[in-house]
Amino acid sequence: MGKANGKGEAERPQVDAEHELPPAEEDGFVEGAAAASTPAEAPEAEDELARVKAERDELLDRLARQQAEFENARKRAAREQRDFKDYAVAEAVQSLLPVLDSFERALKTAPAGEFRNGVELIYKQLADTLGRLGVRPIAAQGEPFDPRHHEAVEVVESTAVADHHVLEELQRGYMLKERLLRPAMVRVAKHPKK
Repeated sequence: MGKANGKGEAERPQVDAEHELPPAEEDGFVEGAAAASTPAEAPEAEDELARVKAERDELLDRLARQQAEFENARKRAAREQRDFKDYAVAEAVQSLLPVLDSFERALKTAPAGEFRNGVELIYKQLADTLGRLGVRPIAAQGEPFDPRHHEAVEVVESTAVADHHVLEELQRGYMLKERLLRPAMVRVAKHPKK
């Protein structure tokens, strides 16, 4: 391994400090760590060990807390980004709802024929596109009146439907996922008192 120098001693091999450990010195090597310390040093070593363990435990606890804070911040940022996207979609969809209403009115009055078929096709495309974005109409006709989803514009005495149920839908309401975009404007039935 090593080259002999002029005095008959072998040269020590070069040590790559990043990858290898130097060979052990044979003449200065001491067996076991206990031989290195005296009995008087043992309590000090135990105190030092306890202090180092406590410091390690504190650092591990801080690391766990930092990791939890980082994970919470990541989740919060993802939720805020998703909420911002949903809000932006809600703004765009709300501006399209009057167009959808106009199509519905046109379909109610348009006579049968090619024109009506074209309007139905465009209406269906628009409704399908909004559906893929998470927009869905609110059920109203014949349903129990729900002030969270329906806006009563009139209460009418009628026995055509059950008491406090929607008698007629005047304008369709819409939800975006779990968010109310627009309540349905309805007439609500009230049974006459006998």
